[in-house]
Order: sequence, then structure tokens, then C-alpha cells
Amino acid sequence: MMEKIALVTGSSRGIGRAIAARLAKEGYAVCINYIEREDKALELKALLEAEGCRAMTYRADVSKRSEVEAMVAAVKSTFGPVSLLVSNAGVAGQCLFQDVSDGMWDRYFDVNVRGAFNCAQAVLPDMLHEKSGCIITISSMWGLRGASCEVVYSATKAALIGLSKSLAMELAPSGIRVNCVAPGVVDTDMLSALPADVMNSLADMTPMGRLGKPEDIAGAVAFFASEEASFITGQVLTADGGFIL
Repeated sequence: MMEKIALVTGSSRGIGRAIAARLAKEGYAVCINYIEREDKALELKALLEAEGCRAMTYRADVSKRSEVEAMVAAVKSTFGPVSLLVSNAGVAGQCLFQDVSDGMWDRYFDVNVRGAFNCAQAVLPDMLHEKSGCIITISSMWGLRGASCEVVYSATKAALIGLSKSLAMELAPSGIRVNCVAPGVVDTDMLSALPADVMNSLADMTPMGRLGKPEDIAGAVAFFASEEASFITGQVLTADGGFIL
């Protein structure tokens, strides 16, 4: 059995930050990956270490294979081989489909899909060697249901679901589980650009009557990572307060 060592991409802020914090408290040594907000990554590392948890930070653009491979190697030399990968790093935005540029299309797929691909390929050799490990991707409810003005984002998140299900089938005989969490509308920096009335409307549209919290998604990830989910693979857990029931 591998040691509990987690790599959480895009974990300096928002959902990723909550996931990293929850996993650290579950006994994982955690690598906090970031690309811009080094200050927030270092802040989280200090907070976790003050609570007796093991944490490190690493700057890497997940869309770049060489940076991902260097990050995974750094985690291995610091803590040991990654036993849990949470592919959370992503970009999002709203745009009419006819206004989508080639650059926007490529960037969204590079980060959201190629990033998950790069990270999974980087951690798999050790997982295959140990015949143990867990990969969790963070998709979106918009990957299950279309979203007006978010065609590119939704397409990348649907691709992540296909990747996760197929990889789960391929890796199950090797004792490696792959699952996916599909958040609904979660109150993070990503939503901060939206006007208050839009935020209130989204909360009203959610049957549970509120927006999600990053900790709600972290709980779903912690479940998939736990022994309680040892017979679960290839599944999509939609944590959206009933939004797309």
C-alpha cells in the first residue's frame, strides 16, 4: 500500500485549496500546486504546517508536460510517490460561441483536459508499480448539462468525464481507482466577477437554496479518496445542491 501523498493541482485558492486542506487533515502529505498566487500557496502551507500537517508548494503550469513531470519528481523526492492525484486546475469564462477565438479554445483544452492528461501520465508509473492509487478529476455539472455562453468550458468538462470513465476501466485491473466530482455553482473567486443579483439568482435556482462551498466539494473528494470508496471507480459524483436533477 502506498503512503498517503496527494498532489492537488490548482490548490492555492477556491475548491482546490479546500481539497488540499481537507486531505492534509485526513493524514495526507499534500503538494499545493499553483501558477500565479504563490502568496496564497505559501499561506496555506504555513496554516497546514501549524496544525501539524505535511505540505509543500510547487509552481507548475499543468498544460506543460515538462513542468508537470518536474513537479511530480519534486513531490517524490520530498514525500514519496504520489498516491492520490486530484486534477482540479482549470480555467473558465463566459463568451458567445461565435466569439470564441482559437486561442481561447486551445487554452481551455490545454489547461482543463491536457492538464489532467499530463498529470495522470506523470503519476501513473509509480501507481502501476505499486498496483495502488487514486485519481480524482474535478469536472462540472456543465459537463453533464449544456451551459449557454460556456460552450468551451462545458466541452472540456464533458471531456474530463469521458477521460475519467475510460481511464477507470483501463486501470481497474491494476488496483487504481479513477473517479470524478462534478461541482455545481460554488462560491469562489471564479464567481466574484458576477453581479450580486446573478449570484442570488443562481442560489434561487439551486433546489437546496444556496450556493455550494468549497468545503462541500472537498468532502466529496475525501470520500472518493477514502477506504470507504475502495470498491467505487468510474463514477461521477455531482455535488450541486440538486441543480441538474
